[in-house]
Amino acid sequence: MGELPWPSKAELDGLRKMVAEMAGKGTEKVRVVVSPYRICPLGAHIDHQGGTVSAMTINRGILLGFVPSGDSQVLLCSGQFKGEVRFSVDEIKHPKHFVKENDKINGSGSSKQQEECNWGNYARGAIYALQSRGNHLTQGIIGFVCGSEDLDSSGLSSSAAVGIAYLLAFESANNLAMSPAENIEYDRLIENEYLGLKNGILDQSAILLSSYGCLTCMNCKTKEHKLVHPPKFQNHETGIKKAYKVLLAFSGLKQALTSNPGYNHRVAECQAAARFLLKSSGNEGMEPLLSNVEPRTYETHKCKLEPSLARRAEHYFSENMRVIKGLEAWASGNLEDFGELISASGLSSIQNYECGCEPLIQLYEILLRAPGVYGARFSGAGFRGCCIAFVDANCAIEAASFVRNEYKKLQPKLASQINQENVVLICDTADCARVI
Repeated sequence: MGELPWPSKAELDGLRKMVAEMAGKGTEKVRVVVSPYRICPLGAHIDHQGGTVSAMTINRGILLGFVPSGDSQVLLCSGQFKGEVRFSVDEIKHPKHFVKENDKINGSGSSKQQEECNWGNYARGAIYALQSRGNHLTQGIIGFVCGSEDLDSSGLSSSAAVGIAYLLAFESANNLAMSPAENIEYDRLIENEYLGLKNGILDQSAILLSSYGCLTCMNCKTKEHKLVHPPKFQNHETGIKKAYKVLLAFSGLKQALTSNPGYNHRVAECQAAARFLLKSSGNEGMEPLLSNVEPRTYETHKCKLEPSLARRAEHYFSENMRVIKGLEAWASGNLEDFGELISASGLSSIQNYECGCEPLIQLYEILLRAPGVYGARFSGAGFRGCCIAFVDANCAIEAASFVRNEYKKLQPKLASQINQENVVLICDTADCARVI
């Protein structure tokens, strides 16, 4: 495990005590799902196009303490949100957008009911996903879910971590043994079908497949994955072994991804670019994904694309190449080259994919100037949240202080909205999601 243990014994003990009191059972009966957040050093915005991506999990994330309820009822409380969520696992679940439309037609669904189920949608989505593939659920759970402080809606895949936590809890309570590949698909159903978000499978794959210290590489078209184990990182001039840390620098922006049209609009643009390129090469019958376009076809026909579509396609093909080069750099222990590729990814996200906003771009630029930083880029979609950076472990504290002070100068209002201890976090890598 990591140098900074997560979850700590105190966190686990407190969670087990809370759930035991809710359920009226002993703490020894409480199970805990550990579902870490993920970072994506390389492979930004190409998973939904079937590209190759890289990721790793960090020692922060979602904890879900639970006990089987003994019947079909589900009772959930949250450390971040008010109220309780109650429902039965034997209810027929419909996608969230279907339920909303049905409520409008029937005139049902009070604002109070909608507010109550709002933060529980991922739990309901987990039931929907499992049932939609023929799994018979009879056992509900009594549980308490909480995330690392100030890290929800931060671009670290907190939504996927929550969905996976509920999947693992319901599976455990119902004695269902699922492979990581199956749970990747189930979480995709939560995100794509139940919540209506057109994202790929990077987040859930990283959370379910990663291993401490490794870089997880996944081909999102074939679903093949591998763990890239690094040698001891070392300075190639001196031969001195080097250690690294991961910096998380927060912008203070917390807009939910599903409410921002930017993400789904960019996906549609990538599909439009793929459709044009496939048609130009006589392959219009193929699914409009950029991974179905041969690089030579792109080079031949890219000049005919509309400017905005040309930029989206350029990001895809250049980012795919950065992932390949990045895996080589990681495997050889070359943190300098690895970091340069991460920064280039960040620049392409700004210039070619056109995501980000002024506070995030400023944060990205500050990180590039921070002492000991090898490379930086946005985390997640880049429409809100935070930036990540790989930094020399010996410079991590100094770099964090530099970023904190510089960002406060440029964005005092946003910086003041974050717990000052959490404006910049120094993190380690972690293992995959699991039940303990």
